[in-house]
Amino acid sequence: MNFRTSLRAGLTGLTLAALCAGAALAQTAAPEAPAAAAAAVPNKGDTAWMLVSSLLVLFMTLPGLALFYGGLSRTKNMLSVMTQITAIAAIMCIVWVIYGYSLAFTSGGSLTSFIGSFSKAFLAGVTPDSTSDTFTKGVVIPEYVFICFQMTFAMITPALIVGGLVERMKFSAMILFVILWGTFVYFPMAHMVWFSEGYLFTLGALDFAGGTVVHINAGIAALVGALLVGKRIGYGKELMSPHSLTMTFIGTAVLWVGWFGFNAGSNLEATGGAALAMINTFTATAGAGLGWLFIEWIVKGKPSLLGMLSGIVAGLVAVTPAAGLIGPMGAIVLGAVAGIVCFFFCTTVKNALGYDDSLDVFGVHGVGGIIGSIGTGIFVAPALGGVGVADYAMGAQVWKQFVAVAVAVVWCGVGSFILYKIVDVVVGLRVTPDQEREGLDIAEHGERAYNM
Repeated sequence: MNFRTSLRAGLTGLTLAALCAGAALAQTAAPEAPAAAAAAVPNKGDTAWMLVSSLLVLFMTLPGLALFYGGLSRTKNMLSVMTQITAIAAIMCIVWVIYGYSLAFTSGGSLTSFIGSFSKAFLAGVTPDSTSDTFTKGVVIPEYVFICFQMTFAMITPALIVGGLVERMKFSAMILFVILWGTFVYFPMAHMVWFSEGYLFTLGALDFAGGTVVHINAGIAALVGALLVGKRIGYGKELMSPHSLTMTFIGTAVLWVGWFGFNAGSNLEATGGAALAMINTFTATAGAGLGWLFIEWIVKGKPSLLGMLSGIVAGLVAVTPAAGLIGPMGAIVLGAVAGIVCFFFCTTVKNALGYDDSLDVFGVHGVGGIIGSIGTGIFVAPALGGVGVADYAMGAQVWKQFVAVAVAVVWCGVGSFILYKIVDVVVGLRVTPDQEREGLDIAEHGERAYNM
């Protein structure tokens, strides 16, 4: 045996000995059970985006909605509107963390298709390290961030109802109604639409950011309330024009900016899906604003700022359920249709039926939400630029969207009617005629918006 053969034999022997020793050591050190998969860790970019989105949605409510509605009201009721919206936001913040989040986003046992449980009441079990799933498998965000984001939705939705009842509803009645409405109408709808075991979620109905949960819900509640509370004194006889379109313009601008948190934030991740929702929130809103502007110009002879602002809000509403699901061209069409249809509802239909939906909550949010929800089933089609869904068929998807709209209308309509009646018995819905004539700023809150 020469030197090279001896060396090869020696190295082979050493290698085999080392491998045997390593195998024995590995067998000794290895656990008896397979190691558990590492827990998903939130991405800092996603977390930062969702923190910002939550603040943007709060910005929509305060000061956005308060300025938008306040400017549309008469001078003597400006502060009452702002007080109601601010109080509603604060109350729903507290209600949400006490039991609202738990009812909306936990399993409810035998009732889980419609409502959650109290298993996370008072945020039991939630820690800075607990997480919530996003739409991508294995991607999570901190649970506290998800709670805050959804909390801002719970704050703004009942605040939208105020617009249908301004200038004549008691402050105490509004507060009591909102607490009851959030509990028995909003939380179940949020659960049905957005929780994985909810009825409309499992049905396959699409609602990216709240067409049914937020806008149809608020619009129907405002319409039912307007019918039950009745018209304002002098409605149809006296001029009840907005006291400050400047404030309404500022409020609209704030709403549009904040809505990017509302829509793009609903992607729950800082990805291309959020970018799609963002561009659609640009294009649909522009299409609706121009749609309302030009149809009003044709019908009434003059294009008004109030009309264009109303169209902008209608476009924001319509694109909400579709934001991350359709393409930018489809969003333009959807927005334009919403702007034109909402114009006719806020003028022709409301005047023909004679109801006093003071600031057109039903005409813009209710009708716009219905158009957007049904339209989502159409424009999600890949052939129309949408992202598509599994086993997509336009007719079947539109039917699912129709069912979701019907459930929202019936659930909110019946529930709101019952709750208004309860509030009327407990505290009464409407201020006295003298208080209404004086204005709710002084009669209800003892202060004025302006020193004359």
